[in-house]
Amino acid sequence: MHASRRFPFRAALALVAFGLVALSAPARAESPAVEEALATCTRCHDESEPHPVLSILHTPHAVVADPASPFAQDGCASCHGPSEQHQRRGRGPRAAPDVVFRADGPTPIAAQNAACLACHQGDERLHWQGSAHDLGEVGCVGCHDAHAIEDPMLDTHTQTEACVACHSTQRAELLRPSSHPLLEGKMACSDCHAPHGSSGPALLTQPTLNETCYTCHAELRGPFLWEHAPVREDCSLCHRPHGSVHPALLLSRGPWLCQQCHDAQFHPSTAYSGTGLPGETLPSGAQSLLGKNCMNCHSHVHGSNHPSGAGLTR
Repeated sequence: MHASRRFPFRAALALVAFGLVALSAPARAESPAVEEALATCTRCHDESEPHPVLSILHTPHAVVADPASPFAQDGCASCHGPSEQHQRRGRGPRAAPDVVFRADGPTPIAAQNAACLACHQGDERLHWQGSAHDLGEVGCVGCHDAHAIEDPMLDTHTQTEACVACHSTQRAELLRPSSHPLLEGKMACSDCHAPHGSSGPALLTQPTLNETCYTCHAELRGPFLWEHAPVREDCSLCHRPHGSVHPALLLSRGPWLCQQCHDAQFHPSTAYSGTGLPGETLPSGAQSLLGKNCMNCHSHVHGSNHPSGAGLTR
């Protein structure tokens, strides 16, 4: 084999040996066999490959000292299969590998995912079977790149771009004036959603929407002396989680949001709208709320611990 094509693997072994982790005695014994197996693949799949493949040698997938990685024994075949027909030279197009990791490739998505799940079965993948992405036949390679030195799904910027590539509605909502800072890279979709499956609704990381929100907004968890019933029930009764044209991700601006429930208590039961501007005849008491907001007074709308906070005003 040409020396220049063997260098990437030798360089990766050197990085492992001197930088990342020291090779154990069994790994040293197996590394020549792995190098020989790789020589067959890198004879064609070298630095000139349109899709970078040699970068996998600098990732956790190709650490030969890791006993949890089958790469130490089988090299590329640990994921792509023996691919004997693919290795044979002859006239005409070369046969594809046994397992081709590509959304539009010849290998069914289920078979591609099975190759990944052979190792990645625990932790957050426990709920993969029967999840929304599994039933939608979403392949692991649709989001992840096993050959990349840095998986794009582990970066807050690139993860969001990968998610909204399919979830176009959420992409549009994130562009609204009030939104969670996903596009800015200050948080990721996986902070709230478990893409590999969840026991909660909408692939949420927690069993309920409120519990998911409380992971960041702990100050709103309570319990409070004076509680606001819809707050305890569901945050989405008032807030739109991905983005809104109203402040604080609200479904609509106060007082209209408040009057969806509070239509006849203490204040006039008139549903305020764009009418009733100064100079017009206003309903009795409506002047007190004209151009204002219920939350100007009821500022502790999520709950209050003040002895006089029954109206959530303090």
